Amino acid sequence: MGEIPSNSEFPVWGLLPKKETGVTSFLSKYPNFDGRGTVIAILDSGIDPGAPGLKVTSDGKIKVIERFDCSGCGDVNTSTIVTPKEDFITTLTGKKLKIPSTWKNPEGTFRLGVKHAFDLYPDRLKDRMKSEYKKKYWDEGHRRAISDASREVAEFDSKHSNTTLSDVEKIEKENLDAKLDILNNLEKKFSDVGPVYDCILFHDGEKWVCCVDTTMDGDLTKCHLLGEYSITHDYAPLTKQDKLNFSINVHDNGNVLELVGVCSSHGTHVASIAAGYFPDSPQENGVAPGAQIVSLTIGDGRLGSMETGTALIRAMIKITELKKTANVHVINMSYGEHAHWVDAGRVGDLVNEIVNKYGVIWVSSAGNNGPALGTISTPSDINNEPIISVGAYVSPEMMVAEYAMRQKLPGAPYTWSSRGPTIDGGIGVHVCAPGGAITSVPNFTLRYSQLMNGTSMASPHAAGVVCLLLSGLMQQNLSYSPYIIRRALENSSNFIEGVEIPAQGSGLIQVEKAFDYLINYSNVQERDVRFQIQCGSANSKGIYLRSKLHTNLHTFKVSVEPNFLDSDNVEAEIKIKFNMKLVLTCNTEYVNCPSHLDLSNVSRMFAIKIDTSYLSEGLHCTFINAYDVNCIEKGPVFKVPITVIQPRELTESKFQINYSKANFKPNTIKRHYYVVPNMATWAVLRLASDEDSGRFVVHTLQAIPRQHCKALETNKTVAVTSKADSFLSFPVKGDLVLEVVIAKYWANIGDANLDYSISFHGVKPNQPEVIMHSAEGIHTVEVKTLRGEEIAPSINLKNSVQILKPTEGKIAPLSSRDVIPPCRQIYELVLVYSFTLSKQCEVSPNLALLSDMLYESEYESQFWLLYDANKQLMGCGDAYPSKYSVKLEKGDYSIRLQVRHDRKDYLEKINEAPMLLHQKLANNIPLDVYLSYSQALVGGKKAGVTHNCNPYVVIPLYISPLSPDKFPVKSNNPAHYLTGTISYAKDDYGKKSDTYPIKYILTDVNVKKTPQSNGNSSSEKTKQDEYNEAVRDLKTQWLSKLDISNAETLYEELTKEYPDHVLVHSAYLQVLDPLDKRVLPSLKKQTCSVDDLNKVVSICNKVTESLNEESILAFIATKTDLRPDATKIKNTMEQQKNVYLECLSRKGIALCRLLNSEENGKLDEISNVWKSLVKFVDPSDAKVFTTHVLYFTIWHAFVNKHYGRLLKFVIKMQEDKPSEEGEKRIIEYCEKLNWNHVAQHLQRSLPSKFPSAFKPF
Repeated sequence: MGEIPSNSEFPVWGLLPKKETGVTSFLSKYPNFDGRGTVIAILDSGIDPGAPGLKVTSDGKIKVIERFDCSGCGDVNTSTIVTPKEDFITTLTGKKLKIPSTWKNPEGTFRLGVKHAFDLYPDRLKDRMKSEYKKKYWDEGHRRAISDASREVAEFDSKHSNTTLSDVEKIEKENLDAKLDILNNLEKKFSDVGPVYDCILFHDGEKWVCCVDTTMDGDLTKCHLLGEYSITHDYAPLTKQDKLNFSINVHDNGNVLELVGVCSSHGTHVASIAAGYFPDSPQENGVAPGAQIVSLTIGDGRLGSMETGTALIRAMIKITELKKTANVHVINMSYGEHAHWVDAGRVGDLVNEIVNKYGVIWVSSAGNNGPALGTISTPSDINNEPIISVGAYVSPEMMVAEYAMRQKLPGAPYTWSSRGPTIDGGIGVHVCAPGGAITSVPNFTLRYSQLMNGTSMASPHAAGVVCLLLSGLMQQNLSYSPYIIRRALENSSNFIEGVEIPAQGSGLIQVEKAFDYLINYSNVQERDVRFQIQCGSANSKGIYLRSKLHTNLHTFKVSVEPNFLDSDNVEAEIKIKFNMKLVLTCNTEYVNCPSHLDLSNVSRMFAIKIDTSYLSEGLHCTFINAYDVNCIEKGPVFKVPITVIQPRELTESKFQINYSKANFKPNTIKRHYYVVPNMATWAVLRLASDEDSGRFVVHTLQAIPRQHCKALETNKTVAVTSKADSFLSFPVKGDLVLEVVIAKYWANIGDANLDYSISFHGVKPNQPEVIMHSAEGIHTVEVKTLRGEEIAPSINLKNSVQILKPTEGKIAPLSSRDVIPPCRQIYELVLVYSFTLSKQCEVSPNLALLSDMLYESEYESQFWLLYDANKQLMGCGDAYPSKYSVKLEKGDYSIRLQVRHDRKDYLEKINEAPMLLHQKLANNIPLDVYLSYSQALVGGKKAGVTHNCNPYVVIPLYISPLSPDKFPVKSNNPAHYLTGTISYAKDDYGKKSDTYPIKYILTDVNVKKTPQSNGNSSSEKTKQDEYNEAVRDLKTQWLSKLDISNAETLYEELTKEYPDHVLVHSAYLQVLDPLDKRVLPSLKKQTCSVDDLNKVVSICNKVTESLNEESILAFIATKTDLRPDATKIKNTMEQQKNVYLECLSRKGIALCRLLNSEENGKLDEISNVWKSLVKFVDPSDAKVFTTHVLYFTIWHAFVNKHYGRLLKFVIKMQEDKPSEEGEKRIIEYCEKLNWNHVAQHLQRSLPSKFPSAFKPF
């Protein structure tokens, strides 16, 4: 028996930490100020109202009062209206369902829709349900079928092991092999597209009610009947197996049903931190257990929970609407991306409106992209700073309870928590809060709780604190605004000594101190005033000196303007009376600012001077603090953040800097700043240690104007051991300041001494991007080196790009849920792009005009859906094209793109926007590079390794055009240009890190070649002959397009006038038996026109008798024809061969169909046709079949009851051109073979593969 623990108490208070911010003591002191009376809107991945702790509040109210999926992922088109016949309705999937007598429906009509379950499933649930489905409904049946098929093949082989197989036996052997091959291929290609559920919506006289039929037997009495969540708060699991709780909303007068689930666990976890309530286990409570929640899903499940512009705008519309009823007080948004700029953008404008007009307090996560500076995510960094941005802190108690660490370490921000300032100098992180918790997750995870960490967890903690503050203020009838709340949090936070300002802002939140601040200063004149700071010519939020400094003295103009909450509705008298006497202070000597400022309701400007001449290398942060002279103790009323990076100019001759024996404790962060040498293009960091306890984060970053922080960064976790040095290479840009951060990971226990060095290298081309046109010949690039590096150019083309132009474009107003209050109607522009793939490939659509922009975009959406020819959804994507690629087979496809805006004229500007279709090449294509123009011209000696001892010498490189055989146009998908990368360095680190884009523009592949004369055709024909032939060919072409009566007249005319023109018969056969309406064999009774089929047989006999089979076979066997008119003979014989095969096939099909319908003895005649056909084609090779031959092969297999061969050929037909009829026949044949598991799986997939309409955006 093991040793009995002396301490059996578990530190549950560290699982969802509240002591650190004073929440526990605050609630002990004020138990009723626990968030009750407040509503927090959580913009996230959706919240499960059935998860532990999210059912009720501490005062017994419903916890989650509203649930909306703003992304559109849960939308169902329910515009189809039906009336039951004898209590039965036929659904859109074809089911016949009986309406339960218990359903109350005064109108008597029902709205129908369909929903794919996988649209609602988070990725993790989708994987679980796929695995369970395959195990339960596929694996056992398939193993049995493969065993049976293998046994049949083995038995046949044993019986015929020593004999030559007859023709009949060969076909029987082919049939058995086909069954086994099909089963093996089905296992390899097994794909579960998920179930499709019928949705039935109706109005019961009081509210909309919905039933989602998830049953196998269509018994609607077994299904949940849910009312609108806003009215009933109904929710239920979609199925017993998935445990995905869903609810409903209805829009557009019943035309749109919204099914609301969750697209990940994230939102539920966030909600539990902010406001979870566990009556039986109060230590598990969230920060504000009395607060109610509005769940607004902004993550789109179709994109793996990525937020979209559509979802963000709809969420903000919903918040403004709910202000009239539920009165949302706080918003938490633990979501975000990195924006290229923050001073413009449609989303940012509405965020400012929500806060500054409606007075909602918006709290957001700072991001998880630290530890480098300037890594704040959007929306935390948007213009005017309306949002409270929160960094992530880990306490000693959290380390023990959550992370099971062996020892406690000092509390500090997590290594990965994003650091300020913002790209325009704003503070970035206002406060920090505990950034980890073990708490509730959705029921679909089949878990009670889960550990998650990130600023995503810190933000709801801060939002919960705000709910506590508001709860106390409202219960005491004290007024507040978003501005006084933020000032209270900042001025009362606990600043963590030894931690940089960019990581913690004002420090760790302290709720009691913040509450006391609000009580004491609830009536100050600036309570409802925000102070807009604008610095310098760019009107930045602060001062950020990061670039290479050419002077030590800097002067900035700073303007401060008071802005009132909901300014348009503030009384003039209040604005007139506003006046503050301010003292300006700064605690550093390098900043010189005025000492006083008188501020009224007008913008005031003053100058400050910054002298960096005596600053040491590194980071310097400070503030200009403005205090009210009448009440200094309330702290700064506004701050001007100042961040100065003092970089190091490299003077070392080898451009290498060494550091030795640097001591790192857990969470130690060392920052270095260098002005990158002009010719440098990559750097190498070497890390060495005598110890094995080193887990380090290396983060390098260069800030590029008007580009986000990830544009030129490297963020890696590196294990440093005593056994070998660790190396990390990364690209750099000359003359920009480089930040190199080396941090010992926060949870990596133990000290470590580290030796490290940073060396710069460079092979710099004169063209940062090569754009080469194939028709312009040889392209020249010039390169220089930093320190005489060896040059070994390498070019690889990796993608082809096709430019698609829209085939359709339509602008229309959206429904009432897309109206920005009070009356700004949002319009949608839907563009349709069509393309065809001749071979399998992976594609990535890209609307380049709007790509890589979300929060900073002037448009609010660029959502695309990619469909095949049968309207099956193959993939989708939004703002960031590099995240979304789709694997496609050959075939026809279309892309439907939606762009939204409330200004119709903006949409009209882009209604012809082209789309780029990036296609990944099967193999990279190299381009040849030479050291001389003459060698490039003749394809001589290629550039190998070039030694350049003098770094100042220019070395020209010559790129030769792509030879046609490397990218043959006919055998590849259409493309306008190719893209890839160039590397110039021989060094392995340089090859890996220092690469440049290349775009190779192809010549126009659509230019039609002028047909060349063979030298004798024109001289042999008179113009009259050519005219007669043209008239004949035109009449023949039109023959197949006429109705049967007119076609018959024209056919008789043409056969008399041109008895030897065999194409006339082929065209008329198409009238009698159209190829596009070919009937596949069915095990059920099929009817057909016996007269038409007999006519087909008659015409085919006539044609085959008129042609000489032996001469056609002789022509096929001829390898070389030296006759002078060989070309003419070849064309004639090819035409005869094709028509002969077509007629044989059509005759065979007609005989099979007659046999199937009449059951009279024509099997011998079919067999004779088959024997004639196999003289020309290999019946076992479906790849070489024409359409006619393939159809006859299918019918031949059917009448001979060779269901393995039958399936093989029908599957081949489906691969070439899928159809619903073909899929249904495959299901039928599988049932005949007793492959019921395959039949059921394919039947389940039918509505997904062949939907009746496109999905809504």
